[in-house]
Amino acid sequence: MRQLIPRPNRDVEPDLAVVYAYPGHTRRWVRANMVASADGAAQAEGKSGGLSGEADKKVFRALRGLADVILVGATTVRTEGYRQPATPREQYARLREAAGQAPAAAIAVISASLELDFDAPLYREAAVPTITITVSDAPPDRLAVAQEAGEVLIAGTGRADVRFAIDRLAASGRGRILCEGGPHLLAEVARVGRLDELCLALSPQLLAGHAMRILDGPPLEPPLPLTLHTLLAEDGFLFTRHLVTNRATP
Repeated sequence: MRQLIPRPNRDVEPDLAVVYAYPGHTRRWVRANMVASADGAAQAEGKSGGLSGEADKKVFRALRGLADVILVGATTVRTEGYRQPATPREQYARLREAAGQAPAAAIAVISASLELDFDAPLYREAAVPTITITVSDAPPDRLAVAQEAGEVLIAGTGRADVRFAIDRLAASGRGRILCEGGPHLLAEVARVGRLDELCLALSPQLLAGHAMRILDGPPLEPPLPLTLHTLLAEDGFLFTRHLVTNRATP
């Protein structure tokens, strides 16, 4: 992997833990990690996995290795096959211990209906309990099952309040938040002013068709301005790290 922006002093393999380190000056930082084709498609045959590759998976593992919480929507859990929890990785163990983090990131699933498989390894085999973010009027029987399976965070009524959920996670000391989407959730995170950073992998392929973009929701008014912070390249992939220019106050 090569770092193109900013140019390093010497041509060496970049340390992804350094490149993607969370800023130390804020108690809450929400970054999104998404992949898209060169013509802007966020899915290939209904899933993001068709856009991925080994280089993309390397960055994916690094971002997970640095996060406190991985935020994901229930549709993405079902569509992308999120059955496994995040696992502790030896290369990040020392960094996480020094930062006072759990051995691995907790996955937080947002679901109002709670139509989730609570017997899946995502819940039953998690090194750090999986979090379910739901609403006060969720089906009571499903809510009871969710509470038995792991941590439950009630965020609003009818529709999950994403801003409230993120703020509650940060208040509990888990402010390094990685949003893995999907496009509906990421659009909502951006809309409520909680997106600080976008990590976008551009896959070297063209798809055409009518696939979703990485954000799928009402237009952002005004548009969210971004500043390019880092650019990496490997195997035809481009990995951008953009910072939101007018991020909300922590």
